[in-house]
Amino acid sequence: MEGFIDWRGNPINKGKHGGRRAAAFIYVIVVMSNLAFVPTTTDMVGYLRETMHMDLAATSSTVTTFIGGTCLSALLGGCLSDSYINRFTTILIFGPIEFLGFCLLAIQAHLPSLQPPSCDISSPLGGCQHVDGYKALLLYVAMYTVALGEGCLRANFESFGADQFDDEDLGELHHKSSFFNWYGFCCLAGPLVGFTLTVWVANNVGWEYGFALSAGAMLLGLMTLVAGFSFYRYQRPIGSPLTRMLQVLVAAFRNRKLVLSDNGEELLLELVNKEEEGEMLAHTKGLKWLDKASFSQGNQSRWSSCSLSQVEETKIVLRMLPIFVCAVFGYMSIPQLITFTVQQGSTMDTKVGPVEIPTASLLLIPVVLQMILLIAYDRFFVPSARNITGYRSGITHLQRVGVGFVATSVAAFLAGIVEWKRKQIAEAHGIVEITESKVPMSVMWLGIQFLALGTTDAFMFVGLLEFFNSEVSRGMKSLGTAVFWCVIGLASFMGSLLVQLVNRQTGWLVGNNLNKNYLDRYYWLLAFIGTVAFLSYLYFAKRYVYRHNPHLLLA
Repeated sequence: MEGFIDWRGNPINKGKHGGRRAAAFIYVIVVMSNLAFVPTTTDMVGYLRETMHMDLAATSSTVTTFIGGTCLSALLGGCLSDSYINRFTTILIFGPIEFLGFCLLAIQAHLPSLQPPSCDISSPLGGCQHVDGYKALLLYVAMYTVALGEGCLRANFESFGADQFDDEDLGELHHKSSFFNWYGFCCLAGPLVGFTLTVWVANNVGWEYGFALSAGAMLLGLMTLVAGFSFYRYQRPIGSPLTRMLQVLVAAFRNRKLVLSDNGEELLLELVNKEEEGEMLAHTKGLKWLDKASFSQGNQSRWSSCSLSQVEETKIVLRMLPIFVCAVFGYMSIPQLITFTVQQGSTMDTKVGPVEIPTASLLLIPVVLQMILLIAYDRFFVPSARNITGYRSGITHLQRVGVGFVATSVAAFLAGIVEWKRKQIAEAHGIVEITESKVPMSVMWLGIQFLALGTTDAFMFVGLLEFFNSEVSRGMKSLGTAVFWCVIGLASFMGSLLVQLVNRQTGWLVGNNLNKNYLDRYYWLLAFIGTVAFLSYLYFAKRYVYRHNPHLLLA
């Protein structure tokens, strides 16, 4: 494999380096990282309300912004590993940073002097003091230290795992397609343990012990990754992909007055000697204005004349841009559904028989469903569909994402119906004003929207992840993964912005009393936005041309 070396800096040996054995070590740290991080995001809802005394809207905005910051941090991790240091080194740098963030959260949760004075958050006369001053500063430093570390790790886990498989080897290519499904499975296996163990510890023993457990899981994952260092294939960074794309745009602007020949072969022959180290990309016909960046007018600077592969790299990213934008709007409801559903559950009957279920543990429903769907998808659906469609992955990446779009809108619509019913029951029992009283409606009703959410992530999450990683060039794989996480990050930020905008215009989510709020209307607004995003997505997805023909099995 060109562009890859072993840990000593020598050319790789396929028999010793990479493959499923190397991927096994990566699976472990993915499980541990998600065990640490994902339950923390749901625990944070209760922690911010009960300990830091934030209201409903502030809690939702803080958590979704935290998720958004995590995902946008992936850009930093992707740029660093593609440009200057390899993916393994990036993980070793930012893993301990995330560990430090969890330790800071545990310390603040343990020391009452670093928290607002205790009070009854459910009572309007509780006189609760919102976290502020140096206590708020410590909280945000701890949260965004975790976000920085987790984001940079996310940009590299999947790309580092994909590096262990050769795209030019038919056998390894099939294993690579399977890797993405099992990577998604590992992203769920961690939360499966976390939502039963970490959430229980945080709710029954103490928030500080929950955060400490997350720190321990992160440390164990890093130790496991290091143990497999001699089995990995390491990519050689070839410079910043963002710089390369910017050079193309500047050179195309400088050469904008050039008139291109209609003969594409002429362009290819003129530029073939200018290629640099990295993947050699074939010339494509679209976005011809960027081809002008490849011509030299006497100035050999990269800001005046770029290689053919640089131009094609930029074309790939621009072609994916409409899919990216639609995905942001389509994904916007998911972080909102998670945070608000946890708050809904806190007002409902959480007992199932003699057992009391922490609301955050309800997220086990979509996690278990996703795990079942991913196993069935990889082991049964893909082989069967492959024989029918001829697609290597059974159906195309964008078809898989489309199923997730539909499930997202359905989840938001169903969530609105369940919330409407919850409010009707609260009104019928005369407890609309009594926030400390539980609505006599089983918390298991929230499982309906969680089932739809499980279908969303099994299709949309893995589909987008594989799409962005497969379409970008070899020199920007981590950035491609970071672009995927940016979808979730921007969706989270836009969700926070939408909450504030809706509150300002309608007052639907003001205050701490869900019984008097209009969360059902907000859910239906999310369903409407998701439906518009899906229709826009259909338009662009039908016109998208894959870089590699998905019909080819390379047999």
